[in-house]
Amino acid sequence: MNDIQVVLRLLVSAVLSGLIGLERQLHRRAAGLRTHILVSVGSTLIMLTSMYIFDIYKDKVLSDPSRIASGIITGIGFLGAGTIIRYGEEIKGLTTAATLWVAAAVGMAVGCGFYLAACATTIIALAVLLLLKTIENKILG
Repeated sequence: MNDIQVVLRLLVSAVLSGLIGLERQLHRRAAGLRTHILVSVGSTLIMLTSMYIFDIYKDKVLSDPSRIASGIITGIGFLGAGTIIRYGEEIKGLTTAATLWVAAAVGMAVGCGFYLAACATTIIALAVLLLLKTIENKILG
């Protein structure tokens, strides 16, 4: 992978997660545009680093690039937990926590070059955030 491909992956990650983050920002949620972009770009960089390390040491040491990816998911779980707040009987922030997790997954997919899945996931996430809210409001009042 050359330097242009690396930078392209980071930029694609920023754009895709930025779309999700923009929706959160427009709804004035705790984690918005910047947070989602940083989570995704960070995840992309971690995946790129994991693949780079694997490539460097593949003939010298037994290594598994997916081990680093599993650390991303764990770390994002802690970040997401910080967005969840309980107000008496009501819980706020679950959707934002879920979108942070999705942004990390999008970043991981872009990092390993799985663009189709990253784009499809972004579209699905936006559909869930934008369309299902309207449907919920109409059905549930």
